[in-house]
Amino acid sequence: MKQRKLLSQQHPILYFLAVWTRRLKRNLEWIFDSKKYSKTKTDNKLDFRIKKHQSVLLKKLGDNNEQLQINKVTNLKIASQKIDGIIIKPGETFSFCKLVGLPTKKKGYLLGMELTFGEARAGIGGGICQISNLIHWLVIHSPLTVTERYHHSFDPFPDDGRVLPFGSGATVFYNYRDYQFTNNTTHTFQINLWFTDKCLEGELRIDTELDYAYHVTEKEHQFLKIDGQFYRKNEIWRDKILKFQSGKIINTELITKNFARVTYTPENYIENK
Repeated sequence: MKQRKLLSQQHPILYFLAVWTRRLKRNLEWIFDSKKYSKTKTDNKLDFRIKKHQSVLLKKLGDNNEQLQINKVTNLKIASQKIDGIIIKPGETFSFCKLVGLPTKKKGYLLGMELTFGEARAGIGGGICQISNLIHWLVIHSPLTVTERYHHSFDPFPDDGRVLPFGSGATVFYNYRDYQFTNNTTHTFQINLWFTDKCLEGELRIDTELDYAYHVTEKEHQFLKIDGQFYRKNEIWRDKILKFQSGKIINTELITKNFARVTYTPENYIENK
């Protein structure tokens, strides 16, 4: 079934006004809300690593997007400089959009791939969600509290070497679709980002070693066909484990349930009639 276009999609000027109205609202929130946002950066790494992860820079996502993938690497390197070394003190909130700012040509950002309005298309700064995806994966392996997160409402490409569970990332669009988490602990945390030839790498560090850790898993993954349209669903769960008691699980919680439209034909699916 073909989805009906929103009014803002039919009239570009309405889309422009809607976006900047939301951006203005967010800017006012940043000024007047009671949150204390993280802004301190340092090259000195905190003593203990909680979690490390890497994601491949160049992936096959559909056809004819090689240049957008190459441009994405440039975008990632510009955005990562705003985050690398950021310290999140007790009581502080990390805001991806507040730290990175608006991606513009003037800042050196290039056309990269964006997922919006149910399709993949080129946009200035496209691809920097790869950083927010990585950071979210680090954060859910910690006691930090995610306070704002969005994910894509559709799945546009078949898995190509996917390592993380579907729906375990965090999409951003400056600035009203932000990724935020708050440090409600007594510890200080730090995010570090760097690049190898093939990967974006990142780690979450802490000032005091914890006696517990987290293990994140996927459950109930399925492709479904409903009324001629494909969908993908799963659940993301997290175990809290005591490090020094043979991995004893002391808590299990559901992180999120995902249900998204799929714009390709999956190999295996269940048809609901």
